[in-house]
Amino acid sequence: MGEERTAVDLPRAERAMRDFLTAVGVDLAAQGMEETPARAAALYAELFAGLHTDTRDLWSDVLTEETDGLIAVRAISFHSICEHHLLPFFGTAHIVYRPHAGRVAGFGVFTRLVERVARRPQLQERLTADIAREIEHGLGAEGVLVIVDARQLCMTMRGARAHGTRTTTSACRGIFCADKTMELQAWQMLGEWGSGENIPLP
Repeated sequence: MGEERTAVDLPRAERAMRDFLTAVGVDLAAQGMEETPARAAALYAELFAGLHTDTRDLWSDVLTEETDGLIAVRAISFHSICEHHLLPFFGTAHIVYRPHAGRVAGFGVFTRLVERVARRPQLQERLTADIAREIEHGLGAEGVLVIVDARQLCMTMRGARAHGTRTTTSACRGIFCADKTMELQAWQMLGEWGSGENIPLP
């Protein structure tokens, strides 16, 4: 994991969760509910673990290869929590980047990067931009394109209850923003990344 920033106060979180559940009418004395505040506090500490780590260590083992082509990493699964209603959204992230001076990272680095930035209260648009910015800065990539395709439970469990709806966001950095030919190549690298794809439950 990355550098720890702050400690999680689980006893305080448990007390707050107990107060919250009681306030909305949950009977914590009912069978099976006694330990729910503690379990929920531990769960959210895990889901928000990205608040207490950074990503600098991910780029400590960068490789240098003789390549100037584009590199794509597709269908990285993730789950995150929407900061508006604290409901999950989940799906897949797709990444294309153009290395600078042959600097590349192992494919597992991108999986861990997506996981870390997803494990904090997020918006899909910000998550997409965060991933692109981290790759541009951490790897020194000349260009980065990130596409995130997700299902938002706040759209299906409340409000319009738009079941089956998916949202797609993209973020472009560096040369892909300035050179339309390069940008097109980046999109083509991903192919039909979203066509008919079923996003699995995490």
